[in-house]
Amino acid sequence: MEVALQVHRPLSCSYSFRTVFNQRSHLKLQPFLGFFPHGRVTHFSKSSSWGKECQGGGVSYRIIASSDFPRRRSKKMSNARPKGPASKGLSPKTPVGTSTQKRDEINNGEKELSIAPTSSEHVSPNRKTVETKVDTKEEWAVEHSREDKSEKEIISETEEANELSSANKSSAIAQKNQVVKNGTIARVNEDIANGEKELSIAPTSNEHVSPNRKTVETKVDTEEEWAVEHSQEDKSEKEIISETEEANEFSSANKSSAIAQKNQVVKNGTIARVNEDIANGEKELSIAPTSSEHVSPNRKTVETKVDTEEEWAVEHSQEDKSEKEIISEIEEANELSSANKSSAIAQKNQVVKNGTIARVNEDIANGEKELSIAPTSSEHVSPNRKTIETKVDTVEEWAVEHSQEDKSEKEIISETEEANELSSANKSSAIAQKNQVVKNGTIARVNEDIAELQKIETASKSDIENVPDKMVSEGRHLDIIERDDTTRDKSTETDEKIREEASLKLKLEIEANLRKQKIEMLAEENLSIGSKMFVFPQVVKPDQDIEVFLNRGLSTLNNEPDVLLMGAFNDWRWKSFTVRLKKTPLKGDWWSCLVHVPKEVYKMDFVFFNGQNVYDNNDEKDFCINVEGGMDAFEFEDFLLEEKRKELEKLAKEQAERERQAKEQRRIDAEKAASEANRAQAREEVERRREALKQLTKIAVRSVDNVWYIEPGEFKGEDSVRLYYNKNSGPLAHAKELWIHGGHNNWKDGLFIVERLVSSEEKDGDWWYADVVVPDRAFVLDWVFADGPPQKAIVYDNNHHQDFHAIVPKGIPEELYWVEEEHQIYRKLQEERRLREEAIRAKAERAARMKAETKERTLKRFLLSQKHIVYTEPLNVRAGSAVKVFYNSANTVLNGKPEVWFRGSFNRWTHRKGPLPPQKMLPSDNGTHVKSTVKVPLDAYVMDFVFSEKEDGGIFDNKNGMDYHIPVFGGIVKEPPMHIVHISVEMAPIAKVGGLGDVVTSLSRAVQDLNHNVDIVLPKYDCLNLSNVKDFQYNRSYSWGGTEIKVWFGKVEGLSVYFLEPQNGFVSTGCIYGCRNDGERFGFFCHAALEFLLQSGFHPDIIHCHDWSTAPVAWLFKDHYMHYGLSKARVVFTIHNLEFGAALIAKAVAYSDKATTVSHTYSKEVAGNPAVAPHLYKFHGILNGIDPDIWDPYNDKFIPISYTSDNVVEGKKAAKEALQQKLGLKISDLPLVGIITRLTHQKGIHLIKHAIWRTLDRNGQVVLLGSAPDPRIQNDFVNLANQLHSTHGDRARLCLTYDEPLSHLIYAGADFILVPSIFEPCGLTQLTAMRYGSIPIVRKTGGLYDTVFDVDHDKERAQAQGLEPNGFNFDGADAGGVNYALNRAISAWYDGRDWFNSLCKTVMEQDWSWNRPALDYMELYHAARK
Repeated sequence: MEVALQVHRPLSCSYSFRTVFNQRSHLKLQPFLGFFPHGRVTHFSKSSSWGKECQGGGVSYRIIASSDFPRRRSKKMSNARPKGPASKGLSPKTPVGTSTQKRDEINNGEKELSIAPTSSEHVSPNRKTVETKVDTKEEWAVEHSREDKSEKEIISETEEANELSSANKSSAIAQKNQVVKNGTIARVNEDIANGEKELSIAPTSNEHVSPNRKTVETKVDTEEEWAVEHSQEDKSEKEIISETEEANEFSSANKSSAIAQKNQVVKNGTIARVNEDIANGEKELSIAPTSSEHVSPNRKTVETKVDTEEEWAVEHSQEDKSEKEIISEIEEANELSSANKSSAIAQKNQVVKNGTIARVNEDIANGEKELSIAPTSSEHVSPNRKTIETKVDTVEEWAVEHSQEDKSEKEIISETEEANELSSANKSSAIAQKNQVVKNGTIARVNEDIAELQKIETASKSDIENVPDKMVSEGRHLDIIERDDTTRDKSTETDEKIREEASLKLKLEIEANLRKQKIEMLAEENLSIGSKMFVFPQVVKPDQDIEVFLNRGLSTLNNEPDVLLMGAFNDWRWKSFTVRLKKTPLKGDWWSCLVHVPKEVYKMDFVFFNGQNVYDNNDEKDFCINVEGGMDAFEFEDFLLEEKRKELEKLAKEQAERERQAKEQRRIDAEKAASEANRAQAREEVERRREALKQLTKIAVRSVDNVWYIEPGEFKGEDSVRLYYNKNSGPLAHAKELWIHGGHNNWKDGLFIVERLVSSEEKDGDWWYADVVVPDRAFVLDWVFADGPPQKAIVYDNNHHQDFHAIVPKGIPEELYWVEEEHQIYRKLQEERRLREEAIRAKAERAARMKAETKERTLKRFLLSQKHIVYTEPLNVRAGSAVKVFYNSANTVLNGKPEVWFRGSFNRWTHRKGPLPPQKMLPSDNGTHVKSTVKVPLDAYVMDFVFSEKEDGGIFDNKNGMDYHIPVFGGIVKEPPMHIVHISVEMAPIAKVGGLGDVVTSLSRAVQDLNHNVDIVLPKYDCLNLSNVKDFQYNRSYSWGGTEIKVWFGKVEGLSVYFLEPQNGFVSTGCIYGCRNDGERFGFFCHAALEFLLQSGFHPDIIHCHDWSTAPVAWLFKDHYMHYGLSKARVVFTIHNLEFGAALIAKAVAYSDKATTVSHTYSKEVAGNPAVAPHLYKFHGILNGIDPDIWDPYNDKFIPISYTSDNVVEGKKAAKEALQQKLGLKISDLPLVGIITRLTHQKGIHLIKHAIWRTLDRNGQVVLLGSAPDPRIQNDFVNLANQLHSTHGDRARLCLTYDEPLSHLIYAGADFILVPSIFEPCGLTQLTAMRYGSIPIVRKTGGLYDTVFDVDHDKERAQAQGLEPNGFNFDGADAGGVNYALNRAISAWYDGRDWFNSLCKTVMEQDWSWNRPALDYMELYHAARK
């Protein structure tokens, strides 16, 4: 059977297709290409939600459906297609192209009668549903009249079939009658089994029968198509019913047959069923509760919509009547069931009311009979049933449907009564009948499935008669087939998916219509007011598709054939795009395109153009649309930062991987090079040994008469031989013992043979012998004789210094030996290299780890250094997190104020969000601090804040103009590097006189390690130590003051250094200081340095000058360069020693932006000096540090063994012994005091002399290293040295010179380092001593007081700095002060060695490097730039 189906689509889609399908084919439809509300636009997208020429007549798809109806068919007829216009509106969905399928199943063992659920949507696992839409009331009426006729004929045929069923001995007839009405299917499946009979009535539904069924929706355009389809369907049903009657006539009264009848009454979308199951055993009636909601796990609801009260009343009166009749029939059927021996009749009557189902199931069993009525519902009838929603448009259609239904129900109930009366007491026969009546858009189908033993054909008389008799005699029983749980679950999921898809499709259609109406209204409104652009929806939200409309007629593009939109988001900062507009059917010249608005958007910016050079940019203001409900501008900035953070992480990982691969490649290359070098070395060594052995074999013999010989004469490696020696032949004639010390092959492996000789009684003379094993691979045996074993022998017989050599007669082949020897040497070299490289690598890794740990401890100390005033939780502030700031006003200018307000920002007050709103600080739990919580942004690298007494200001605590700053870690933005230029006359190690040179080099390195750019400008002295300058080269020349100045460039300690060489000879004096015109020389250099910066195009942020020698830089810059090209720079001036050049220093402090000195205490000591006093507001003390790479006991080549705090005792002991040995002191475990200093009055030379004698009095040792610039002081100490060396030579040594290696050994080997300075701006000696684990003994002055905390008196002061006590100090500048500190120190060494050793470990772990001072200087640099 083929059914043509017309489906509407827009006129623009002028193509169609044809598909033919059978009972397992899928219906395929071309996707609808009309107006849909959702779509995503890409660059130059050509799609638009407005199709061209959407209105107008429809072009149909033609769909052909075929099925395998029974071959025995009398004729085919078709009704004429009614003519007339198609009605408008939405009507209930009705079936198109339905078919009846017949399946013949043959089972050899048993026959099973199963009535499978049928549906207009699902008949077989892969069947799809064809849903149609009826447009008019006329089509609806015609459809129902035809269906009523078909139902009557089918019912009549069913009655005749029931009467003809007789008690044949071995046959069973199963009949299936499917009645089609309004798109639903009623099926009667008849399965005849000769052996056992099983009646299984599965729930049916107009939607679901199998798991894989899907829905296909089609549109029926006209009444003509609808009429043709239904006439074909009616004809098919008659033919099927006729075939069923013929099959029924041939069914005879078999012995063991039972008749089961099922009557299902359908009303208002519900089903009433009567199932009769006859069993031969006993009867048990079990009626289970029913429900209008649940019958089976997967049953779904058939919902109908009643529009008026009248329809509701008619519906209920009809339902009540049907229930009464059905109940009466059940009672009569129960009474008629007779007491046959092996039969039982169980009846199930299902009563339908208001959408519920009552069922009576009759199960026939030979043993016992059980009547169970399962709960039914209008919502759940079968596991796979889904809901069919129908919409009745008018009261008239509703009334017609119900009148037809009532008539059908009465006829069915009557037939049920007659069938019950005819059910006789045949022993083993059963007739199952199934009548399904369908109403309101459902389909009734008749499927005939007759199972025979040998044939699969249409049911016939001959088929039934050919069933073997032996199958009837077999035992009969009722099998209950349970559905597989897995199949049921899959079916449920598929059904739900189909339902959701159908619901979504309907929703999209409705939304599309509403969208179209709204757009038309907006177009008219904008056209009426002359607006040329609008968007839909009007309120734009993130992550949404919008449609942008442009009235081309009102635009500058009115004559352009192409219109494109070019745009981006968030002020043109995010995701630019270009898309083409399409003409719409709206009234007016409206063009449109779809644009997707990303979720990160707060604004959309765009213009229109023709793809070339004609633009409509809204009068140069651009078009923009605000996006509501999404990010704001600040949130978008945060989003960009997060994206940047992710990108940086990705780049960092990629960079790390590249570095790892490069490192691995370097390792491989180095390994290869080293291997080649080892092979070459092995070859060279073999050649050397080969030549030496060759010379040796020339003098080697087998024996020497009357001296020695070997037995046996022929031997080889690993043989045991006896070597005889004539004691009287040499210097051992009077030895009490004789020993042989031997080796082989020119002593290749050293001493290999050691044996004692014994006297031989068999030989004449004084012969002695020893049994010796010849070494493997020996060509020559080498030996000497001695009077004892190794380490104890005194007298040797070594053949007059030539040793004894004997040839091994049967040695291995020479060439093989040397090949093996070369390979052996190569392997040894490889192993030695591997061990050496592993040791170096392990040491480097440990050093880096210790350095990082030290930096981390120093940073923590830096953050805690202000804890008495301010600190944070957590201590390490992380970007993107919240931090609590705690403040104690008791130690500030806000002490006693009732309120404290927090005022802050980020990134040196330059953050994009500006200053934070003032925040009133709240009391904290500790009672002494107040607190505030701050959210740190992702792009922060430093946190800045001050405190005030009021919200609007008042008194501020801004840390004396420096502000409070706390570093932020983990941010995606790094602090911009600052450019610092040092102008100095000293620099270690190439031009060092005092501590100034150390500061310049070490401070520059520490600041450069913080990722800032540092350059140094230095005079090119003719006495420079250029060996420490890398890449030294000529750079350029320039002129100033009538003098040519050459510029050289090089790298010193990793720093960029520019050397200025004026051609007037000012720096070519053979010294740094000491010339009569030093002031003139250095003044010229300062001016030349500034001119170099100007002419070279340098624009530094900071110019840092030092001491009196470069003090002129400060005022020369302000007077001559600040306003003439170097306006960006700020000047920082550092006082290293105020004792020299006070006048120049005073002027430099006045002109500088910030001034510093080298310790906090020294800044207080000089605060009253006229050079400083007027400028205290910009004067700061910052402690110096030492270079941890230069002074490192773990990597110091001048000490015997490397050590750390973990093995400090072992390391210092080895260093002390080496020092004692080097200086000729007694090697003894005594307290050793070291003194390393310049011998000046500033250094307290009178205290040094007293300390030497006091140490000797306490039985200690003392070592002094230093020289005096004053010859008188130098001679004084020379005399003292002579005196001490003569009286205490084993415990005192004075080295009156400068010796860098010796200084390292003294720092490591001394127990104490004495620094008794009268004044000391900072002092580096005590810091270096602690680096090596030596305990400082100092006078309380300047930097000495800031760095050394007495173990007995300064515990609290140390803790305030985050430190532990670390030494001994004294106040006075006399002998009593020195004695007080020195005595306590030496006593501690004698009395508590364990405590003393732990103190050494403590001081080694303290960080006195430039890590902390560099942070302080960076704070100062930033303050100078404010």
